[in-house]
Amino acid sequence: MSISRARLDRFISETCHINRKNVRLLLAQKRISVDGVIALDIAQPIDKFSVISLDNNIIQQHKALYVMLHKPVGVVCATKDDKHKTVIDLLNGLLTQEEAESLHIVGRLDLNTSGLVLLTNDSRWSEQLTSPKSKVDKHYLVTLEQPLTHEYISAFAKGMYFSFENITTKPVTLTIISHYQGEVVLTEGRYHQIKRMFGRFNNRVIALHRTSIGRYVLPENLKEGESQLIK
Repeated sequence: MSISRARLDRFISETCHINRKNVRLLLAQKRISVDGVIALDIAQPIDKFSVISLDNNIIQQHKALYVMLHKPVGVVCATKDDKHKTVIDLLNGLLTQEEAESLHIVGRLDLNTSGLVLLTNDSRWSEQLTSPKSKVDKHYLVTLEQPLTHEYISAFAKGMYFSFENITTKPVTLTIISHYQGEVVLTEGRYHQIKRMFGRFNNRVIALHRTSIGRYVLPENLKEGESQLIK
C-alpha cells in the first residue's frame, strides 16, 4: 500500500491483511510502533515516510529524498524519453535505480533551458514549492539577441496579457545586467512565459538559465549534469 497520508489502523489492515478489529487488539498489546514509539491510537495519522513496525518487524520504511540537479541544454525534464537523455538518467551514481525511479520533478525546464532542477519523492514538499499560493520566486538569467531597454522593465512589472490562455501574468521583476543580459524573477510558470514576454518586443531569447527556486540556489561548483542531495 503506497500512501501519502492515512490512519494507522487502515494502513495495518490493508498492508498486513488483518481485520480492523484485530488491529485494535495489536495496538492494545503494544505490538505496533511508529517511528520507534509504541502506537496507542488507532486513528494516528501516518504518511509514506513513517517507519512502521509490527512485532519489531519493519512494515514500511521509506526515506525522503531531495535532489538538486544542474540541467544542461538538451536534457529533458521527464522520467522517461525515447529521444533525449532525461534528468533521471543524470542521477546515476547518486541514487539507486529504485530511489531514482521514485522521484518526480519540481518545476520543469524545457529542452533548451539549463539550470536548477529539483527532484523529490515528497509530494508535500513539491506542492509547497509549486503552489501559486506559495508565491515562490524563481530566478532566471536571460541572454537576448537584441539590447535591453528600461521599457522592458515597466512592461514586465505590469504583467502581460496572453490571449491563448486568456490570462494576464503576475508582475515580473526584470533587472538589466548588461545590454544583452538580464535577470528575471517570477512566481508563475506559464508555458514558455519568459520567451513569450520578450517575444512581445520581437527580441529572441538566445539562452535561458534558472539559478534558484525559493531558497534553493544552484551552487557555483555544481557543474552541468551533476547533482547532489539536499540535506
